[in-house]
Amino acid sequence: MEDSRNRFDQFEPLVHEHHVRVPAFARSLGVEPDWVDDVAQEAFRKWDRFDRRRDFGKWVRGIAANIVRNELRKRNRRQRLLSSELAETMLNSEAEDYKLNPPVSVEAVQTCLAKLSPDHRALIQGHYHEGLTTTELSERFQKSAANVRQMLVRIRRQIRICVDRQLSKN
Repeated sequence: MEDSRNRFDQFEPLVHEHHVRVPAFARSLGVEPDWVDDVAQEAFRKWDRFDRRRDFGKWVRGIAANIVRNELRKRNRRQRLLSSELAETMLNSEAEDYKLNPPVSVEAVQTCLAKLSPDHRALIQGHYHEGLTTTELSERFQKSAANVRQMLVRIRRQIRICVDRQLSKN
C-alpha cells in the first residue's frame, strides 16, 4: 500500500501539469462537452500503468484517444445490429458451428436472457450493452478477467442451448 501511495505521489505533479491539456484534447476529438472531464478522468485513472521512461503527455492523450475509439466502436456496434446479444451468441458459439438456416427469433433470445440469474444478466448487460471489456467487468464484479471470460463463454453456451430449445418447440 505504501509503495502504491509513493508511486501516486510521484505521479500527482504530472496530473497537475496536464489537467487542462487532456480535457482540451478530448474536446478536440469531438467528445460531448458534458463528458470531456469524464474521459480525462478515466485516462488519468490508468496512472499505475504509466512507464516513467515515456512522455506522460503523449501517453495520457493516447489513453484518451483509445477511450474515444472504444466509444466509437460501441456506438457503431449498436447502430448496425438489431440485437447485439443475438449477434454475439451466434458469433461466439463454441460447440458446433451454428447453422444460420433455422431462423433465430429475437423473442427466443429475450426469453432465454430473462431466464438468466440476475448476476449473469448484469454481466451480459455490462459486456454487450455497455461495451465493457472483461478487465472492466472484472473490476466491477470483483472477479479475475479470466473468470469473467469463462463466465461469458458459459452464459453464451447456456443462451444458445436455451434458444435451440425455444426454436425446437415451434
